[in-house]
Amino acid sequence: MEHDALKTLLPFMPRADAHLGDIHISGPDDPILPTPFRIGEAASASLAACGLAVADLWELRTGQRQKITVDTRQATASLRSGHYMKMEDTQVSTDRNPIMGFYPAREGRWSYLHCNFPNHRAAALSVLGVPENREAVASAVAKWDALELEEAIIAANGAGGMVRTMDEWAQHPQAAAVASLPLMEIVKIGDGPVEALPEGDRPLSGIRALDLTRVLAGPTCARTLAEHGADVLKITAPHLPNIGYQEFDTGHGKLSAHLDLREEKDMDVLRGLVRSCDVFSQGYRPGTLAGRGLSPQELAELRPGIIYISLSAFGHTGPWATRRGFDTVVQAVSGIASRQGDLFPGNTAGPQFYPVSAIDYLTGYLMAFGAMVALSRRAREGGSWLVRASLAQTGRWLVDRGQVPESELGDVPEEFPSDQVDGWTMLSETPTGRLRHLAPVLKLSATPPRWARPAVPLGYNEATWPEP
Repeated sequence: MEHDALKTLLPFMPRADAHLGDIHISGPDDPILPTPFRIGEAASASLAACGLAVADLWELRTGQRQKITVDTRQATASLRSGHYMKMEDTQVSTDRNPIMGFYPAREGRWSYLHCNFPNHRAAALSVLGVPENREAVASAVAKWDALELEEAIIAANGAGGMVRTMDEWAQHPQAAAVASLPLMEIVKIGDGPVEALPEGDRPLSGIRALDLTRVLAGPTCARTLAEHGADVLKITAPHLPNIGYQEFDTGHGKLSAHLDLREEKDMDVLRGLVRSCDVFSQGYRPGTLAGRGLSPQELAELRPGIIYISLSAFGHTGPWATRRGFDTVVQAVSGIASRQGDLFPGNTAGPQFYPVSAIDYLTGYLMAFGAMVALSRRAREGGSWLVRASLAQTGRWLVDRGQVPESELGDVPEEFPSDQVDGWTMLSETPTGRLRHLAPVLKLSATPPRWARPAVPLGYNEATWPEP
């Protein structure tokens, strides 16, 4: 496989070219699953980039190089890793809320309602004025102009959007804002001394990461850091909505604690954790944390040398910078769902999601790549660093990889052979049972990725760092 997608990531990492000869990407080209988008190429590139960053950190520690191997099929499977989980030999349900989905609106347009979280579902139902019933929702949406419904739901603090074609999205002001940004940013935001990597026998040994993200992209970033030896502490609270199965999927390697950041005493605990951490990852909308003393600049003052990862839906600039969004919302508004529906119609007419959560997982891998590059730069140059990414920027990168010709999209399998999937899985003993799940995709010759801890329920641990 050519490394075209990987080459777009190399400029983010100094000295990346020196390790290119250590990479081997195997497996078939796209299409690997039924979609025209080159998800296999993007997945293998983002994981190989993580491998480059890990190898660089290991060389910084030991002076030793190592080989990096990625299989495109396994990398593609990782873009829907929740799909392959079994708890005590029973498939873990990943079903979406039945209200969530695409609906015909007035004038031949389509609307997408994101309703997995109870608060977003309530917002949509409030705007539509109907009970939680798909038929009632469909009847109500049919009376709305899709663009007016999009704005009404956003104004009600919900999530969703009008389905656009790729050409329509290209003319949108937010698409122009996203196009003005790089795929992600790794920028120095404060001074600080050079910090050598802590002692340890893994690339990220001794690195402490706070994970204040939810759903898939941000938690995947933190899971990836844990895969290479970081101590990761996920912070959430009982009042925050969550989708339970996703915590089994993205919780490998992490501790998990509850802190209610509306309470000053819990904010004090968080600040104490920040003072002794290395990485702080958050997925709140741009500006949300500034009033709580948790902006990048404020944390760089609290903990000089911090690596601050900031995730948003649509980027930090443009008219939609503060808008809620998810992988599926980005697919809907940017033309991905429209194109997928044209080429792979579902049981019902209209837009379709591609068969993986590519934008979510790819963004998570890219965030982890950026964090590890920033750690390397801190060890060589010092300073505090900001890693900034968004789902929309990743979606644009995926679309920019081009599409598989329609002539090559016939008879694409919807699933991998079961024996192949079995070879990619592992078993973890969790507090709630024996969980079978996908193992790490990356193969590294000197530091094989692994999770030192099993996934645990939210709030299972104390809000404190483990003893070294």
